[in-house]
Amino acid sequence: MKVVAAVLLLAGVLLGACAGGAGTGGDVGTDGSTASGVAQAEDDLRIELDRGDGTPPETWTLTCGARVGGTHPQAEAACTHLAGMSEPFAPLPEDLVCTEQYGGPQTAHVTGRWNGEPVDLQLSRVDGCRISQWDSLGPLLPVPVGERPVPLG
Repeated sequence: MKVVAAVLLLAGVLLGACAGGAGTGGDVGTDGSTASGVAQAEDDLRIELDRGDGTPPETWTLTCGARVGGTHPQAEAACTHLAGMSEPFAPLPEDLVCTEQYGGPQTAHVTGRWNGEPVDLQLSRVDGCRISQWDSLGPLLPVPVGERPVPLG
């Protein structure tokens, strides 16, 4: 009888841990916490870059703050540059008048959090305003337009 009770107790503990998420991550709440209760860094970004030349899109992560981290190839420079901007991820105003010029087929999508606020910014180079917005982000989009990086190693 004691063995059956021990097995049932162990099964209940295991099922409770599975139902509670047990730290597996998941959706990020509006306060930056995940389903497991772990807070996301205030400056934690994901950058998806499509060069528009048929090569596969590239994706990097970037975490800024006391410790800089992620897979971004110029993480320190990107964090320093963004920290010097007042609102790096502000969308362009709807009524903005832009020059008709084409800067290339490149697109990028930046998501995550910056200064504790959600970020979801689509970028392109299809007119003068969007080219300027792209260029203002400097090393966040580290590959010069029209160039492929030389593989290291």
